[in-house]
Amino acid sequence: MIETRTLQVTTPKLAAEKLGFFRYGFIADKVLLTNDAAEWHLLTPADFELFLSGGLEAGHPEFDALNAKGFVRSGMNLMDLAQKVRRKRYYVDYGPHLHVMITTLRCNQGCKYCHASRTDMDAVGTDMSPEIVKKGVEQAFQSTSPYICFEYTGGEPTVNMDAIKLSVEYSRELNKKYGKVVDHSVVTNMSWMTVENAEWLIANGVLVCTSLDGPEELHNWNRTWVKSEQNFPTGVNVQEASAYQQVLHWISYFNRRYIETGKDGGLWHVDALMTTTRKTLSQYKELVDLYVSLGIRNIKIRPLNPYGFATKTWRVIGYSMEEYLDFYGKVLDYVLELNAKGVQIQEGTAAIFLKKMLTPDDPNYVDIRNPLGAGTGQVAYNFDGRIFTSDEGRMLAGMGNDFLQIGELGKTSYRDMIGHPTVKALVMSSLLDGLPACHTCWNMPYCGVRPDNNYMECGDLFGQRPNTPKCKEHMGISRMLFERIAADTDGKIMAVFRRWTINRPRDEEPVAPSHADAK
Repeated sequence: MIETRTLQVTTPKLAAEKLGFFRYGFIADKVLLTNDAAEWHLLTPADFELFLSGGLEAGHPEFDALNAKGFVRSGMNLMDLAQKVRRKRYYVDYGPHLHVMITTLRCNQGCKYCHASRTDMDAVGTDMSPEIVKKGVEQAFQSTSPYICFEYTGGEPTVNMDAIKLSVEYSRELNKKYGKVVDHSVVTNMSWMTVENAEWLIANGVLVCTSLDGPEELHNWNRTWVKSEQNFPTGVNVQEASAYQQVLHWISYFNRRYIETGKDGGLWHVDALMTTTRKTLSQYKELVDLYVSLGIRNIKIRPLNPYGFATKTWRVIGYSMEEYLDFYGKVLDYVLELNAKGVQIQEGTAAIFLKKMLTPDDPNYVDIRNPLGAGTGQVAYNFDGRIFTSDEGRMLAGMGNDFLQIGELGKTSYRDMIGHPTVKALVMSSLLDGLPACHTCWNMPYCGVRPDNNYMECGDLFGQRPNTPKCKEHMGISRMLFERIAADTDGKIMAVFRRWTINRPRDEEPVAPSHADAK
């Protein structure tokens, strides 16, 4: 990792009348300027002092770029800056686009870090009923968002495959009236998959995301598969079964069948998510190499969340945020090293931040947004019809606290749901423009805080943000990216980073879901 150090900058005079609004921070041996339009510029300390004093004028090599980005007042186009801000914050005009359907709490695995409130396979009372499925779909279509993504999770969502089928078919029927762009995505551990279900998902264009935590020993250690006949789909040998082998088998199956059914294999493929435990920290190369060997072009490194089993097993699986960021930096550099050799793989969290930094748009990833997407960009419908601000909200309820519940299907209207006092509280506690320390931070245009995590960790939605794990994580990742950009003298790293910001629509034009969390 590139060394970070504090720079000493002094100026005898501040020429405020010549400056546009900006925030600043120190990145390696440069000074980084950012503004509300998410524009940024790197200056040497000497040029920064010149800029502050008003001496950096027309004719200086940095002037034109600073002027175009709105950092110099003389050439500032306020309407242009306002349009840039509006384009970045377009999502505040829309209602929730991500609608998480918890089809069941039943699960045939007992993962060490499980965030969800899973139940045993015989607990059929935790399956979402057809009535609740239809009410959830009807509620989702009330959203003012022109795009809707239904994400099916659990438990293991495919245990209640009938609910998934009904939701897909019913939403297709309702959309004849509403005319929205609709996606469906299932987040599955693959260990309950069957050929029949796989073929149905492929034929109906349901996006598939699974969990792959790393090499076989690591994956199986994280994701325990209980050796019971009822925990295996028909035809699986209980004694020979391995969670890791099942995942690899079905990734291969889906990817092969996408091509055989005429889909572009570069666009249609199984996405995989990993969750970092202490056992992962020393295996960053093995983890990335596994993804590359399977043809997976996106690896999204994710830390543990403070929900469910993870809170009980933290001494075994946990780590500090400093340890996590050290691991993340090693992954990022190794992925960049592979890209330099022609291997096309990206790190998913970096890609989210880079889209904010390098493009005029925001990816609308609901967990890294200003304000947070909980209740405004996403909602979650529990198997029993209770509505939560997010999937994490129902996880909190599974731990005995229903603070983030905002209604009940069939009883709560769409307007009452999104206008719930808890939703308003989450917006106010995640609107970076008005939060002390956040509103002056150079990373504000690219960041997003997590009030739900703050509540879990300290009982306060606001928290002391510079000391919260999410603040440290987001600041650390943004800093790493800018450090690598600042050190990129030949433009090769920037070329890779820009490639990571490009999204190609699939042949049927679904939009990739902006949140996925394997359970």
